[in-house]
Amino acid sequence: MSGYEKPTKRLLEVLNGIRHDRPPIWLMRQAGRYLPEYRELRARKGGFLDLAYDPECAAEVTLQPIRRFGFDGAILFSDILVVPHAIGQDLWFEEGEGPRLAPRLAETDISALIGAPELLQPIYETVRRVSAALPPETTFLGFAGSPWTVATYMVAGRGSRDQAEARRLAYRDPAAFGAIIDMIIRTTVTYLSGQIRAGVEAVQLFDSWAGSLSPAQFDRWVIAPNRRIVDEVRALHPETPIIGFPKGAGGKLAAYAIGTGVDAIGIDETVDPVWAHRSLPPELPVQGNLDPLALIAGGEALDREVDAILAAFAGRPHIFNLGHGILPDTPIAHVERVLERLQG
Repeated sequence: MSGYEKPTKRLLEVLNGIRHDRPPIWLMRQAGRYLPEYRELRARKGGFLDLAYDPECAAEVTLQPIRRFGFDGAILFSDILVVPHAIGQDLWFEEGEGPRLAPRLAETDISALIGAPELLQPIYETVRRVSAALPPETTFLGFAGSPWTVATYMVAGRGSRDQAEARRLAYRDPAAFGAIIDMIIRTTVTYLSGQIRAGVEAVQLFDSWAGSLSPAQFDRWVIAPNRRIVDEVRALHPETPIIGFPKGAGGKLAAYAIGTGVDAIGIDETVDPVWAHRSLPPELPVQGNLDPLALIAGGEALDREVDAILAAFAGRPHIFNLGHGILPDTPIAHVERVLERLQG
């Protein structure tokens, strides 16, 4: 007997329903522009996609916040729009304006696109590199965009404030919109399965624009497609937990949790954590939900928000996180303050 004790992956345990007195922590967009080491690498490398599709650089970015903060989870550095890129749309980023996709599916049938699944291979290589380099106690998270959110970009060719073009198409021609959703589901299952085979230990489905739909449309274009992904990924990888993050779902959170069958649910900063604990299925692991602006504000306001979240979710498995992505002007000292608060 060597006496070696395998390190505990607390985040993975929470995703499997085990409650810890100190919740594990990771932060959405924790690898990004608030870190000087990221800004330095980005300046040397150039464009965002050049960084995301370079396994050596993407692995380095994924590892940067783990080295600095020792978070319990590392999140793969990539983007949800690599899926439409692999489906066959051109993808680029306009400086200061965000992503662009062409041709727009408001004007082109999805069957006209020629798939390019080889574009995902560098991301699997990134996963392999990170998996080999992570501390043994750190859980490695992969991710993909959920079909509704990805479809809004594919239809409009860019992000939009109200997702009007996708919503119009879904009402006007649900068969055509359904074909887009079906293609996203198939590609996403392949993509997540590839990440898992390469080394991620859990995956998150980001539905950033779930809050823009009516209840009936939410059932059709958020719950049902995510359920299909959950079922198909679970059939291939039954040991891999799946986190659902339907931003803006609000009062539809419980329906989402039950309808999709996710193993854990992320909640955004607009949700009252006391209400969420009371309304969600008992013992379902919850992730969230500090306001990213409270993290920027710091001080006593930050302490109060952290303490309120910890108190609300003390009775269930909980992963501490933000209600959305960390913002570029977030002071590093404030992240350190949250870690100190969590660690006692």
